[in-house]
Amino acid sequence: MHTALLRAARDARLAPSILNSQPWRWRTGGSALELHADPARQLPHIDPHGRLMIISCGAALHHARVALSAAGHEPVVDRMPDPGRPTLLARIVAGAARPPTSESLAAYDSMRRRRTERRPFPADARVPAEALTRMRAAAEAERAHLYVLDSPDVEYLRYAAQGAHTITAHDTLAAAELRQWTHRDNATDGVPPATVVPAVPRPVPMRDFGLGAEAELPPGSGDDAGAEYLVVATSGDEPADWLGAGEATSAAWLTATTEGLGASPMSEVVEIPGARVLVRTLLPTREQPQLVLRVGVPPASGPPPSPRRPAAGIVTEG
Repeated sequence: MHTALLRAARDARLAPSILNSQPWRWRTGGSALELHADPARQLPHIDPHGRLMIISCGAALHHARVALSAAGHEPVVDRMPDPGRPTLLARIVAGAARPPTSESLAAYDSMRRRRTERRPFPADARVPAEALTRMRAAAEAERAHLYVLDSPDVEYLRYAAQGAHTITAHDTLAAAELRQWTHRDNATDGVPPATVVPAVPRPVPMRDFGLGAEAELPPGSGDDAGAEYLVVATSGDEPADWLGAGEATSAAWLTATTEGLGASPMSEVVEIPGARVLVRTLLPTREQPQLVLRVGVPPASGPPPSPRRPAAGIVTEG
C-alpha cells in the first residue's frame, strides 16, 4: 500500500495550479498519505486568501485519487481532517483492491497528456454538447457545479476579464508577483514562455503574461470563436469548498482531455473581487464562482508541457 500511495503522490505533480506554482506537499507514513498546502508558494498579492492555492491542491488531490484508482485501489479520503492543522487538507488511504475500470485508466492516461491550451480555438470546430454534459457530470461528482455560459453571458465575462486585467496591471505588487512566476529561467515551476501565445482578438481576453509571442500559432488558427466558457461553482465559500472546486476542476479537465478537447483556466476573473461579483451574477443560482475554464477543440499538435518540480522536493516519506 505504501508504494501505491507514494506513486500516487508523485503522479499528482502533474496537476494544474495557479501560475504553475505547485503549492502542495505530500507526506507518506504508514498506511496514509497526507496532502498539505505549502504557504511558502502562496501568491500573497494575487491570491491573498489562499483560495487559488487550495483549489490547486484540490486538483492535486483528485490526480492522486485517479492514480490510486488506476493502480487498482479504492481511494478513501478524509478532507480537512484536523481543524488544528489548517494546512493539512486531506488524508488518503488505499482502500480495498479493485480492478481498474476503463474510465479510471482513461483518466490516468489523460493526466499524462493534459496540457494548458492557450492557443485560439477556431470557430469551425465546436465543442460537442455530449462532451460538455460529461464534463458537468464529472464536476458534479466532486461536490461542485459546472455552468456553461451562453453568448450574452460571455459578453459580461469579457467585461470582467478586461476589468481584472486593468486592475492587476495597475497593482504594482500583483504585477511584480506575476513577473516573478513567469520570468523564470531553467525553472521547475512557473509559466514557461513556450506555452504563451501572441495576443489575438478573442471573445474574452486572456491574461497578458508579459512574455511576448513565444509560442507559434498554427495557420488559420482563428480568433478563439470556438471557445466555450465554463464556471466552476460551489454552494459555499470556505476552504473545504475551494478544495472541492479544485477536485471538480481536475475531473472536468481530465474529462475534456479524454474527449480530445483543450482547456485553460482563467483565474484572473476570480482574483479581483469586482470581477468575481460580476461572474457570480451570471450563475443561475446563488453559488460561488471559484474558477472559469475555457474549453475548445485544439489544433492537431499539442502545446509543450509545463515544468514540474522533482518529487524529492514535494514528497516526504516517514
